[in-house]
Parts: sequence; structure tokens; C-alpha cells
Amino acid sequence: MITSTRRVSPDKSEVRIAFSLEDTSDVKDVADIPQTFPDLEQRLQPVPPCVSLRESVQVHKEHCRMAREFHQVKHEIAAIEDCKRQLLAELVEDEKVAMEIARLEEEFLRLTEENRTLMTVHNECAQQLERLCLPNQTRQDSS
Repeated sequence: MITSTRRVSPDKSEVRIAFSLEDTSDVKDVADIPQTFPDLEQRLQPVPPCVSLRESVQVHKEHCRMAREFHQVKHEIAAIEDCKRQLLAELVEDEKVAMEIARLEEEFLRLTEENRTLMTVHNECAQQLERLCLPNQTRQDSS
């Protein structure tokens, strides 16, 4: 383990840096992590770590993990937005169907009322015809 302590200026506190060249397991893992993430802006891309510093490798791994998580969340959001668009399209279609049903119900009520009126007029005409035909039948029978 190598440790270095420096004071940047007399009025600033000391900065201590420690690193080890012995354990390189983190460094091997870094090679397996993709170096670019197409969903991220260039300024947000993970910077390659300083492989001699464990903290740098850990920060890089965390940054890459967050980039993968961002990618996953971005795709989930896109899927949810697609679902939202589909649901809105279905809602518009359902509203059209509901308006057509309401129009057909109104037409049914209007036609039902018209049918009742026509049936009443038909019955009245039939009764009137019967009354008019009865005196003619009695005259024909008496002759």
C-alpha cells in the first residue's frame, strides 16, 4: 500500500491518497464493462479509471452501473409511453363507440315513439273504417 499526504497550499488541509498495486481484481473486472453507453450524452459517459487506484476503479464501476440502470429506466419509460399511446387510442375509439351508442339509443327512442303514434293512428283509422263499413253492410243486408 502506497500512501501520500500533500498540502496543496498553506491555508488548505492535507490531502491523503492511498493505493495498492497488489490487488488487481477490480482492474480485471473493468475490462469486462462496456466503455460507452449510446443513451448517454458524451459529457455523461464514464471516464476510464486510473487502474492503479482502487477508488477510481470503484467509481468507474459505479458510474457504469448507473449508466446501465439509466439505460434500463429509459427503455422502461419508452415502453410505458407506448402503452400510454395505445391506451389513449383505445380511449378515443371507446368514446366514438359511446357516442354512436348514445345516437342509436336516441334514434331507437324516437322510432319507438313514432311507432306508437303510427299504431294509434292505425287503430283509430281501423275503428273509423269499421264504423263506416257497418252502416253500409246493414243497408246492403236490408236490401
